[in-house]
Amino acid sequence: MTSATIKLFLPHGDAKRLRVGEVSNWTGKALAAPRTELDDLLVRDELESAGVYFLLGANAETGGSLAYIGEAEVIRDRLRQHKAKDFWNSVVVFVSKDENLTKAHIRYLENRLIQEAKGVGRYALENTNSSNPKLPESDREDMEVFLSRIRQVLPVLGSDLLAPIAGSTKPAHPQSLLLCKIKEALAKGRRTEGGFVVFAKSTAVLKIRPSAETQYPNTVALRTRLIKDGTLIVRDGLYVFAKDVEFTSPSAAAAVIHGGSANGLTAWKDESGRTLKDIEGA
Repeated sequence: MTSATIKLFLPHGDAKRLRVGEVSNWTGKALAAPRTELDDLLVRDELESAGVYFLLGANAETGGSLAYIGEAEVIRDRLRQHKAKDFWNSVVVFVSKDENLTKAHIRYLENRLIQEAKGVGRYALENTNSSNPKLPESDREDMEVFLSRIRQVLPVLGSDLLAPIAGSTKPAHPQSLLLCKIKEALAKGRRTEGGFVVFAKSTAVLKIRPSAETQYPNTVALRTRLIKDGTLIVRDGLYVFAKDVEFTSPSAAAAVIHGGSANGLTAWKDESGRTLKDIEGA
């Protein structure tokens, strides 16, 4: 991904309220707001334009992240319709400053964004179907550039919807592959920009420790959620990770694998046996 200078304007001087993002030498513009600021967002001139948008929130039943990705020729009108949806608590909109986005362009972007978000798997999507319009080759290339800027700006505006769970493919400081072993379980993972990832096909113990129910309820709750949503599946007497999962810390990851409290700095080791603590000089 190319380097970028991103300018963030805060109309109210508050980073949690309405925000406007722009990238140097890019024709696009991003606007983000919490649901409580929706009325302020709707009166802005940019929302008369065509573009794509993200409604971000949580599933009331599972507690997991939930998103809606859409497109509209007049963003304002479409967002007004979405007031009936109760799951979302923030919105991010992308439009073009030169107003050159056509219906075919935004449908192309919507389709690509939905496919990328599904592939990343951080959010469940309320909508998963979209059209896939045919664009001339030059237009496709232009939209891929627009898409790359959306990937860059979206995290700055507070959403990791499109950020790979396994972390950047080109990190500034490559992280060692680490192993976490307990009994018959073996997990593989590494640090990422957002925390710590445990890779798909890793395994965790089937039973939690007796003390975990009372002393570590957060670990129990997290394992329960991962089991309920199909991330942890039973196979040959162990839980198997069906996909990459990012945790907030090495200890949070190790605790789920161990079925109870664990010190991630010592539970995770490289292939030569050095602990994460030794590797990082902690």
